[in-house]
Amino acid sequence: MTETYDLIIRNGTLYDGSGESPFSADIGIKDKLIQKIGDLSAESAPVVIDAHGQAVSPGFINVMSWAPISLLHDGKSQSDIRQGVTLEVFGEAWSEGPLTPEMKAQILADQDDIKFDVPWNTLGEYLTHLEEKGVSCNFASYLGATTLRIYAMGYADRPPTADELDLMRKLTRQGMEEGALGISTALIYPPGSYAGTDELIELAKVAAQYDGIYISHLRSEGNQFLEGVDELLAIAKKAGIRAEIYHLKAMGVDNWHKMSLVMGKVNAARAMGLHITADMYTYPAGGTGLSAAMPPWVQEGGHEEFMARLKDPETRKKVYAEMSTPTDAWENMFLMSGSADNVILSAFKSEALRPLQGKTLGEVSKTRGTDPINTIIDLIIEDNSRVEAIYFTMTEENLERQLQQPWVCIGSDASSQAPEGVFLNSRPHPRAYGTFARYLGKYVRERGVLPLEEAIRKITSMPATNLRLKQRGYLKPGYYADVVVFDPASIQDHATFEDPQVYATGVSHVVVNGTPVIIDGEHTGATPGMAVRGPGYRS
Repeated sequence: MTETYDLIIRNGTLYDGSGESPFSADIGIKDKLIQKIGDLSAESAPVVIDAHGQAVSPGFINVMSWAPISLLHDGKSQSDIRQGVTLEVFGEAWSEGPLTPEMKAQILADQDDIKFDVPWNTLGEYLTHLEEKGVSCNFASYLGATTLRIYAMGYADRPPTADELDLMRKLTRQGMEEGALGISTALIYPPGSYAGTDELIELAKVAAQYDGIYISHLRSEGNQFLEGVDELLAIAKKAGIRAEIYHLKAMGVDNWHKMSLVMGKVNAARAMGLHITADMYTYPAGGTGLSAAMPPWVQEGGHEEFMARLKDPETRKKVYAEMSTPTDAWENMFLMSGSADNVILSAFKSEALRPLQGKTLGEVSKTRGTDPINTIIDLIIEDNSRVEAIYFTMTEENLERQLQQPWVCIGSDASSQAPEGVFLNSRPHPRAYGTFARYLGKYVRERGVLPLEEAIRKITSMPATNLRLKQRGYLKPGYYADVVVFDPASIQDHATFEDPQVYATGVSHVVVNGTPVIIDGEHTGATPGMAVRGPGYRS
């Protein structure tokens, strides 16, 4: 018998990404692509995977990944690929290019446990660099509007001049032609928060010319949640661009009821012809810096000016007063958490402070004998960083309602890492190890929030279609062979807030571009990952 294929997956139950009912079939793979789906019992291959009793689906797409640096250090992408994630999408507001010499110097200065060179200057050069380095997963990136702003005008809290805006438009065109998926923003974090709506519309118009997408961490997910959604819808309409809401959530108990209103806004916009989607993670807590509890003005000018202001006694008093006072003017993550006991400290740069990782802000405040707000300020100064933290601000009821929306997909909002080496120096949010397995195990199998075929569509073909990714997201002949074999009855997350660095289980095999990366639950060491470029890419 002649060998027809490089790899055959036999006897599986195929969920092809369409959302339609599963069916039994074999998959023949050759030269990175799916060549045939059907009865291949008479065909042969040097590698055969028996998927009897298991689900076979397209590789999962993590639409909200923070893995561009972790993959430079460890390209095996273990925490995600062991869950079936075959494509990481980077670039929430900050992208790996374009970079000025000053920005490159700042990246080097800000490095902590993970050390790396920065031989690239543009986003396209970074994508090529990572591909050449070798990684197990595919990857793609948005162009960060914050990165463009820093490139053009530093950390200034003002509108851009005409020349600065022209430069940002030029950089957007360049980034889109280098393969960016679209333009991204994070409008609660300085200096991205300094950008006005009109500025963002202008950049989105350029991305739209390349069939890109506008994706945004809204200006508010709390007290001004509805207004934040309205801004995104206005940008989408005026720029003529598809738009997505990053990590959809309603933060703070007083705002939980707004989720139904937001769903109504999105559904109404979609009914009028706007292409609006959202992504989310499967936890009631988010992760960001302790600095997210501070007013944006204190961070103007960059990190050094930020630290100098906090160390000034009079400025500190002003910061303390604003952090203590409820407001609609900016997003106070500490107040929205409701209690210092709902904030977990997760990562410090300083080894002296790392024993505090995993403790709540309330515990540390009590031990230190200082109130929570002064403790936040002290810790940021002592660590000379924003200090990573986990905030419990959401409700499970909303999570389940969000998952049921046909326009919501899944992103981890985390890096892809491993429970070894430098990764052990911090305590990440468990979403880094469990987002997708938790989605399929807890919400699909146990809670029955949505059927498995629809759940798979939302992490395969839906994001691939939204992002205009060619030959990705489906099990179809001619498509890249990104394939996951898993057991729907046993797939499960194990990472918790108390013990976050534990791999998920239930995924037996993962194939990336036709090459097995996970076999029988173990990583093969293979690095077949490719840069996946957006629709505006010009080679």
